[in-house]
Amino acid sequence: MATKELIGKVIIQENIDTVDENKIPKTFVINVPDPYESYYSRFTDINKPISIIFVTKAQNSFEKILRATKRINEKFNLQLNGAKCEVSLDSRKLHGIRIKGIDRYTEIGRIQQYYQDAGFEFAKSEKFTDTDVLIRINKFFNIDELEKGIHKSQDEADVFYLEIPDFMNWDEFRTYTFEIKNNVSDKNYDIAKGIFYKNGGIIEMLRIVKPKATIEFLKLIQQKYIDKI
Repeated sequence: MATKELIGKVIIQENIDTVDENKIPKTFVINVPDPYESYYSRFTDINKPISIIFVTKAQNSFEKILRATKRINEKFNLQLNGAKCEVSLDSRKLHGIRIKGIDRYTEIGRIQQYYQDAGFEFAKSEKFTDTDVLIRINKFFNIDELEKGIHKSQDEADVFYLEIPDFMNWDEFRTYTFEIKNNVSDKNYDIAKGIFYKNGGIIEMLRIVKPKATIEFLKLIQQKYIDKI
C-alpha cells in the first residue's frame, strides 16, 4: 500500500450541542457527536468527548492552529489533533478550532485555557441542543491507498476515502445520498463529502465510516455516486 499525507477538507452534517460546563466561563464550546454511534457501539466511556469545537471571535489560520497545537502537545505531553473549522448555523458562520484527543469532558476547560494562553480569543457563550449544522473542517489526512481511488485512514479506524471525478454541491450530495441509501442492502455507514489538495489541484472525495468495510462495498458506493454525477 502507498502511504500519503494530504491536506484537505471534509464537510459533514451533524446535530450538535453546546458544552455548558467544564469550560472557561462565558465562552462558546460545541460538542460534535460520535459519527460511529449511530451505526455501532464503539465507545462506552460517556465521559470521553470525540470532537470538540472552541468557537473563536474571529477566523484563525490553519497555520496558527497547527503551530499552537504542536506547542501545546509538546509542552503538556498531549496528543491533541487541532484543525480549522467553520460551522454554518442557520444564516450565521461560526469560526473555531476543532479538537480531537481530549480524554474527558472535565478536561475541556484546561485544554481551552492552553489555547487562550496561545493567543486565541473565544466567542461569547451560547446554549442549544440537538441543532442541525454543516461543519467544514480543514485538516491533514494520513491515508493508505488500498486500490486506485480508494483510501483508508491511518489515524481513524474504519474511515475510508473514495475519489470521485466531479464536484457535487451540498444539495446534490444530500439528494444522491438519500437515493443511494434507499437502493443498497447495507445502509449501515456514515458518509460525508470533501476534497484533497494535491499537486496544485483538487480531488473530490467521499468519506465513508463503516466497520470492516470491504473493497467490494467501497467500490459499490463509489460507483453509485459516479453514476449520479
